[in-house]
Amino acid sequence: MIFVLLALFAILVYYFGTRNHDYWAKRNVKHDPPVFLFGNNFKGFFGRQSPTEVANDLYNRFPNEKVVGYYRGSTPELYIRDPDIVRNILSNDFAHFYLRGLGRNSEVEPLLANMFHADGDLWKLTRQRLTPAFTTARLKAMFPLVVRCAERLQGVARAAAACPGACDVRELMARFSTEFIGACGFGVDTDSLGNEDSHFRKIGRLMFSRPLPVIIRHTMWDLFPPLRSYIHVYDRKLDDALFSFVKNIREVRQCKPSGRHDFIDLLLELEVKGKIVGESIEHRNPDGTPVTVDMEMDLKMMAAQVCIFFAAGFETSSSATSYTLHQLAFNPELQIKIQLEIDQVLRKYDNKLCYDAVAEMTLLSMAFKETMRMFPSVGVLNRVCARPYTFPELGLTVDPGVNIVVPVEALQNDEKYFDNPRELRPERFSPEEIKKRHKYLYLPFGDGPRVCIGKSLELLYVLVIYLQLDERCCDCTTQQQQSPPLSPLQ
Repeated sequence: MIFVLLALFAILVYYFGTRNHDYWAKRNVKHDPPVFLFGNNFKGFFGRQSPTEVANDLYNRFPNEKVVGYYRGSTPELYIRDPDIVRNILSNDFAHFYLRGLGRNSEVEPLLANMFHADGDLWKLTRQRLTPAFTTARLKAMFPLVVRCAERLQGVARAAAACPGACDVRELMARFSTEFIGACGFGVDTDSLGNEDSHFRKIGRLMFSRPLPVIIRHTMWDLFPPLRSYIHVYDRKLDDALFSFVKNIREVRQCKPSGRHDFIDLLLELEVKGKIVGESIEHRNPDGTPVTVDMEMDLKMMAAQVCIFFAAGFETSSSATSYTLHQLAFNPELQIKIQLEIDQVLRKYDNKLCYDAVAEMTLLSMAFKETMRMFPSVGVLNRVCARPYTFPELGLTVDPGVNIVVPVEALQNDEKYFDNPRELRPERFSPEEIKKRHKYLYLPFGDGPRVCIGKSLELLYVLVIYLQLDERCCDCTTQQQQSPPLSPLQ
């Protein structure tokens, strides 16, 4: 009996370890030979190679291919090297690729019911209701809080500069990002700049730490689909911390908007309005019209959206700011040009830093965009084929469930499209140069219906940081209307 069970187990493992490994060969797509169980992703499963490194490697080793095949375990993936195909996937044929495929079972991991990880109708409903959080009007209303946080950063940066030895700017930017998100998104004072081990800074570290148990659970989730309903990949401490935070701040605001117009207020507004109703992206009536679907913005959904607001704002903003400062440190001539522009614009606004003044800092904005070209915060974009699709450029048909990967960093640093791509040249983002270039060669925020919802906020964030860190702008602080005081972190 034991022998029979072992044999059945071996057969099951072999099946899951080799199924689909002839997928790309049957379709004449170039790829590396897969190995049992791991496919081509052995290093990735064990945390030895990041998804961006995988994408860069494939992109550079197959320079004459429009697409390259890959196996993540037994799941086929297709890496796209051609910007026209990228455009079709992200925009023109979005109905075939609306799935991102990064989520897991939200019943097991409730925080993954957020707008970034969610797919299908859940994504569509949350996206259409959360978009108003990032309008120009809301960004303008938030601006005094942005400046207030940046002024705190200025003091911490001065103190760090006065001390002997090196300063870890990446860590400093991470602490500032935490402070910024707490103030502008949640209306709380996280004290992350003043305290390296503040509660919210610990949450930030917990979100992006990858200890061995997490790596093992993630690998098991990828390799053995039948186990997916039972595996909670990330540390449950994160669930507890964010659910507790949202519950507390919801009670402080008495389950209704406070007038701060921040992200929490928007979620409370949605809760007060009741069910979110919209047209399904997944299901159709017999007559072809979309089915009407709905969802509740309850405590679970609020915590999930807070999770992604914090995670996306924390990681992408801190890395983007760090890289921008790093590149400017190596280009003092560019710093001088940027400073001259800053002086000129601020004189126009009586030396008062305001939203409209920041919007006119074109050279600084171009320098940031160029840095994001060289070092995008997200190195790859992920999609999953939702229904059978034939690539018109290739005559290649892929099935539902095939992963699609756009190698953003590799595309943006290809010398075929960008002359001397490792050189910082802000002029690449002048209006004239942008018109000359294929739109889908610059994708640090993605594109199409799933484009990053907070890209305008991140640009504002980075520009204000640079302005406040610049010594000649130290006294040019805003004199705008006072914002409501921050709540102490519960």
